[in-house]
Amino acid sequence: MPRFETTRPVRHAAETMFDLVADIERYPEFVPMCERLAVRRRAESGEGVTQLIADMTIGYKMIRETFTTRVTIDRPRLRIAVEYVDGPFRHLENRWTFLPRADGAPGSDVRFFIDYEFRSRTFQMLAGAVFEKVFRKMAEAFEARADALARRSLSG
Repeated sequence: MPRFETTRPVRHAAETMFDLVADIERYPEFVPMCERLAVRRRAESGEGVTQLIADMTIGYKMIRETFTTRVTIDRPRLRIAVEYVDGPFRHLENRWTFLPRADGAPGSDVRFFIDYEFRSRTFQMLAGAVFEKVFRKMAEAFEARADALARRSLSG
């Protein structure tokens, strides 16, 4: 199964990056390939943990796929976990962890992990060729979004 894992040092606080990634309804505004995202259900635990069921439509050139995930947003631990529910995958697991910089420098480290396998062998071969590049662009898109929001708050 293809997997991609990275840790990126960013200029923004862990809480800022967590909030940005947790705001999944905004993904179509800036996440590459994300054409639509709809939250079907939202449940609060009362302990700072929210669980969502969401449908995401991704598109690349002529290919469009919609899949459903269970997203657990754990604010006290600054973690987000995504579990596959339904769609074109055989398996999908995605985790985000947001940490203060270990060296004490300003900003934070964002850990991103995804492990996936498509049901279709053909789609797996097509997607496999571009997905690592797309995931790198996605990580960059979140940082660029944080930069843009920081500039907007400074000017407004």
